[in-house]
Amino acid sequence: MASNTSEFVDILLRRSLVSPDQVTEADQYSRTNDVELGEALISLGYATATDVCRAKAEYHNLDFVNLDEVKIPAEIIELVPETIARENATLPLSLEGDALKVLLTDPLDVETIEKLRFILNRQIQISLAPRENILEAINRYYGQIDGESADSMLQEFTDTAIDFTETEDNSDVTGDDDDSTGPIVRLVHLMISEAVQLRASDIHIEPFEDRIRIRYRIDGRLIERDSPPRRLLGAILSRIKILGSMDIAERRRPQDGRIKITAGGKTLDLRVSVLPTNHGQSVVMRLLDPDNIKIGVRQLGLGEKDFRTFTELIKRPNGIVLVTGPTGSGKTTTLYAALNAMNRPDRKIITAEEPVEYYLPGVNQTEVRHDIGLDFARIIKSMLRQAPNIILVGEMRDHETASMGIQASLTGHLVFSTLHTNDAPSAISRLTDIGVPGYLVASSVIAVLAQRLVRVICDRCQQPFEYSPEALKQSGITAEMLEDAKFMKGEGCNHCNRSGYRGRIAVYEIMRLTSDIRELIFQNASTSRIRDLAIEQGMTTLYQDGLLKVLGGITTLEEVYRVTKRTEQDE
Repeated sequence: MASNTSEFVDILLRRSLVSPDQVTEADQYSRTNDVELGEALISLGYATATDVCRAKAEYHNLDFVNLDEVKIPAEIIELVPETIARENATLPLSLEGDALKVLLTDPLDVETIEKLRFILNRQIQISLAPRENILEAINRYYGQIDGESADSMLQEFTDTAIDFTETEDNSDVTGDDDDSTGPIVRLVHLMISEAVQLRASDIHIEPFEDRIRIRYRIDGRLIERDSPPRRLLGAILSRIKILGSMDIAERRRPQDGRIKITAGGKTLDLRVSVLPTNHGQSVVMRLLDPDNIKIGVRQLGLGEKDFRTFTELIKRPNGIVLVTGPTGSGKTTTLYAALNAMNRPDRKIITAEEPVEYYLPGVNQTEVRHDIGLDFARIIKSMLRQAPNIILVGEMRDHETASMGIQASLTGHLVFSTLHTNDAPSAISRLTDIGVPGYLVASSVIAVLAQRLVRVICDRCQQPFEYSPEALKQSGITAEMLEDAKFMKGEGCNHCNRSGYRGRIAVYEIMRLTSDIRELIFQNASTSRIRDLAIEQGMTTLYQDGLLKVLGGITTLEEVYRVTKRTEQDE
């Protein structure tokens, strides 16, 4: 490919965007995965999509366009129908005589250029912009033209007297399943599309006595949206249940379903949970983006020392690696990244999950089914007859599951699992609390990884920032640490919805079970003694890892304080 040429590489090196070693690693990655060098650099986390796009523009002598700095007139947008813009990830920029200048990501996409020339019956000139920015702009501009959004539809319902009150009680309401133009159908679709556009991980629909509350979880924080009238509850529930293949007549028991949709140019799975409450049924839809599991171990956010440690751990032939943290802390992403790194033709990997959130090619995935007695322990027992090399157990929540996992590790298998604990050392006491003898824990567990998610400062509105001396003293940042510090803060822009943050990254602590720590476990030592020894032997705590990301300009002290706490051991 043209972007694999030495000239393109020279541009990247001249701009100090990558190092020669990173280019070498990316070149190998591109050959193995059959992608161009630019995509490889992005996948490995060595360069941003904007950096690669700028370099491509320079290489091909084309204009690079920052869509945050330009405003495209409505009459220009109208020259390209929305369906064509979305299908081809393109956006009209300007009209120069008879030639229409459009934005693309790939300057060598001759097929798309010719298609646009034929469909639009115009000469086509191109400029470059990152694909993500083009898709965001499409949502922004065409949403303005169409004049229809979830908010506008809700206002329309509020202003009219359409009554949907009886819908929830009517078990025969299925007619809107095939009516894609129905108002409720469009409202639910727009709600999901808006959530995708805003990068939400969950949609919460909660009924109260006089209203319905709709909230999106974006970067771990719940954001309330305009709420529909209470009378629409039944109709919205029925539509969601139909999409999720659930029983619309059942209103007394919890239900789970799954929806596969295409929104915002992405194909997504939605995991739906319906829970009866005293004011009606509450719904939570978890948006599962398949792109989230394509992340590699390098992109997880591990520091160099922890990255080397984790890479060594996943190469071990046997033992248990535990990943701990509260719900929504990114444990699944970490485990899937590890499985992706280990997924080779010469290894057999089997998982037991509740439920299977993402489907991994080349991995045997089994879903827990309590209704038929298929629980974690029973699956593990059957797994061992399948002669796997690597086993993933969704959660060690009871003595039987933990015991089976330990037996699997002691018989030559590498086992990954999760626990809900506050930090890495607490995992030891958690296992003993559920009845696992200390000598078995010490013999089988090789490492515990704890993690939390912090928000990342928006790269488009970030500005240098200085903390007060009092704040630095309180945080434990020393004068020596300040020498290479690069504090940043987001001012808030359209790209990050005025929050100053966009995206999340994990902070980690990895506790390897050394011979000294195993001895403490044999002695039934307290969690604090184990923690003190782990830190003494070089463990970076969650708080310390968070500080390193603050010093690197990745996140802020406020974010680190929000998800971790400074302890005496961190001082």
